[in-house]
Amino acid sequence: MLKGKLIHPELIHQLALCGHGSKILIADGNYPLEEKSNGVKIFLGLGPGVPSVIEVLAAIHSVCEIEKAQVMVPEDDREPEIFGEFRRELPDLELEELARYDFYAACMEEGALKLAVSTGEQRTFANILLTVGCVE
Repeated sequence: MLKGKLIHPELIHQLALCGHGSKILIADGNYPLEEKSNGVKIFLGLGPGVPSVIEVLAAIHSVCEIEKAQVMVPEDDREPEIFGEFRRELPDLELEELARYDFYAACMEEGALKLAVSTGEQRTFANILLTVGCVE
């Protein structure tokens, strides 16, 4: 029996296959995962808001060292409220801001993205692209 914040078998399996510098996308339920990401896709959305991007981020962070975090910013330059939540979960990292199409390009870069996780998050611009170090 697994104990801890992360118990999803396929997610654990895919994280174990990641190496230093692997990229993982955690996307809101609005993100076009099929068209705008490479790598293995895991669809976790159970219903509106469940699970949230923050819940998935915290679970992944509990087993992975995160080296870099990139976020998609709206065209109007307003900061989505979830960015504050990202900063609380990743206090030692700067959020690198990417415009929508630059973010998509980063998620589509050949061979770069290892894992894309879709959540039930309903807030827009609640997407985060992580570069992981190693699985603890």
